[in-house]
Amino acid sequence: MKNQKIKNIKVHLVSGPIKGSFADATRTVEKVGFVIVRVITDQGLEGIGITYHEVVGEATKDLILRSILPKIKDRDPLQTEEIYNDLVPYMRGVGRKGLMFCALSAVDIALWDLKGKIVDLPLFRLLGGKKTEVPVYASGGWTTYDDDELVDEVKGMVAQGYKMVKYKVGVEGGKNINRDVRRVAKVREAIGPDIAMTLDANNCWDAATAIQFSNRVREYDIMWIEEPVPADDIPGLSRFRRGTDIPLATGEHEYTKFGVRDLLLNEAADIVQADGARAGGYTEMLKIAALTQAWNVKFAPHAMENIQAHLVSAIPNATYLERLLMFEDLTAQVFKGVPKPVNGMMSIPELPGLGLNLDMDFISDRDEV
Repeated sequence: MKNQKIKNIKVHLVSGPIKGSFADATRTVEKVGFVIVRVITDQGLEGIGITYHEVVGEATKDLILRSILPKIKDRDPLQTEEIYNDLVPYMRGVGRKGLMFCALSAVDIALWDLKGKIVDLPLFRLLGGKKTEVPVYASGGWTTYDDDELVDEVKGMVAQGYKMVKYKVGVEGGKNINRDVRRVAKVREAIGPDIAMTLDANNCWDAATAIQFSNRVREYDIMWIEEPVPADDIPGLSRFRRGTDIPLATGEHEYTKFGVRDLLLNEAADIVQADGARAGGYTEMLKIAALTQAWNVKFAPHAMENIQAHLVSAIPNATYLERLLMFEDLTAQVFKGVPKPVNGMMSIPELPGLGLNLDMDFISDRDEV
């Protein structure tokens, strides 16, 4: 199994339509999808990586096949650090955030999957972790739902065994916080005092409005408020954090350790939510996690729960996985026998690498070649 070389990369685009009207405070979601990456060695071993295909996954695929593959072909897949540090400056001209890092992330995840398979260890054990199951919360509750629909969906999360839920605030594009406050009150009344509740504003407010909203809902025992102002408004995040005692969660739109460092230096996060499918895969996420440990803040990766589970197992200050309900059906179709939460806990396969197996019949049938 040792002394393997990267021979090829296969990339597949798979998506599915949204059932119903899904919108948060700032955008409408028209489809869910994955860019699926298979890094194949000269000995036939295969590593799986993944990133998002909601918007222009075709460009991500081109970046991987035209730019990344020629740079890593015939290299040792165990050399994840060296490969990452070669690719970042090579592709910097394409962009220091966004699609370039999504492409890099998917390839890096696949290389780490290969690494685990080569040494015959699950990634969480390779990273020094022990926990074979970790807490996970349900995430949904769109702003396009009327109040009854919102309450029904969140009650459904609790009925499935989740001990923590997240839903959207910022109705009417963030222009009606009175209605947002009423919705928060209705959900808390419906689910009772024992379920942890978090709110996601999706970048919709300025700091003053966000503080006003936060202070009006503090009586409902909010675990955190996520991205209350635009992700790049670091002064606004800092101002929000000073103006309320509800913890601030952010970081899903940071793509590097440097972006997370700036959040922490500016005291602009209590919970860091970097996403390994955007923020450089495992190679960069391990550095981001180390920064959160150094600043003694919580680490709760955004989405992609079956990828992030290994990190949450191994990192001491990692708290929760996030399960985006809108991805449930597609995830179950793309991966064979993928773990599902039970009573708010996600099990991690005791299999080499990620422990995930692709359903290539489904992927081949749905591939947007």
